[in-house]
Amino acid sequence: MGEFHQLGRFLIIAGLLIVVVGAVIMLWDKIPFLGKLPGDIIIKRKNFTFYFPIVTSILLSIIISLILYLLKK
Repeated sequence: MGEFHQLGRFLIIAGLLIVVVGAVIMLWDKIPFLGKLPGDIIIKRKNFTFYFPIVTSILLSIIISLILYLLKK
């Protein structure tokens, strides 16, 4: 019975995570600071644009790590 309990818990957490990721993707354009932080690299040329959101990636990584740490506790 313990194995099914762990599997059920995993499926619930995975489902909630999918819902949260989906909501963030839907609302991504409405979050004002994501992708426009100082330190994000944008190179625009005549026929080429390179965009690398390094600071945004670091910030999201820290937030996700904190959330997972709190869920693990």
